[in-house]
Amino acid sequence: MIETAQAFGIDIGGSGIKGAPVDMNIGDIAEPRQKILTPEVSTPDAVGKVVKEMLDRFEVPDSMPVGIAFPAPIRPGKALNFMANLDKSWLGVDVQKALSDSVGRHVDVVNDADAAGLAEVQFGAAKGENGFVIATTLGTGIGSAMIYNGVLIPNSELGHLTLKGDDAEHYAAASVRENQNLGYKKWAKRLTRYYHMLETYFNPDLFVVGGGVSRMSDRFIPQIEIETPIVPAKLRNQAGIVGAAYHAMIHQD
Repeated sequence: MIETAQAFGIDIGGSGIKGAPVDMNIGDIAEPRQKILTPEVSTPDAVGKVVKEMLDRFEVPDSMPVGIAFPAPIRPGKALNFMANLDKSWLGVDVQKALSDSVGRHVDVVNDADAAGLAEVQFGAAKGENGFVIATTLGTGIGSAMIYNGVLIPNSELGHLTLKGDDAEHYAAASVRENQNLGYKKWAKRLTRYYHMLETYFNPDLFVVGGGVSRMSDRFIPQIEIETPIVPAKLRNQAGIVGAAYHAMIHQD
């Protein structure tokens, strides 16, 4: 393990599990991340084995906090009641306990969108921003994180608010733009409706827009017509790893 890292982050996705040590002094990975394909049958046991393999590859010491970004609402000590991107056998499972048991050490688990939002507030596009920040990830769906004065309000699911009679993510996610072959101008109109709704309900001080599409932010963010400042994420694909590691470090015993 590289000596400049203070924590280790893992980002579990439906297709890949990525991990790297994180240097909290710079808010970035301390050495190149590694990726292992998510098991085709992604049961708790199968995913736990991949997490252990990742920790073994990097020879992560027992004293180092380990954080895991997970694609579901996480309530430590309580069973999972919703799962979209991994095997349904996760339902009814205490994710943090299951993964800790699999690797033989305590790991800290946080929702993946919350991890990315924390990373952007601490190290990225919202660094130094006081007040209420809503970070969103535009991808297959819409993930969200709500942070007030640096404190995470966990497990918000703002992509599932109703817009045009359906989940908002079925109307405005990046996947919808691709599947319906929408130009960025038309998509920006949909995003305007979505972010205006969030603006009306929550009155945030800043929106941060993440997800893979954020690298093309100049094509659509300037066309989102809302009053609240809205900026692209900076950490992009590293955000889940960095945010999970940060969450683990501040919650270590």
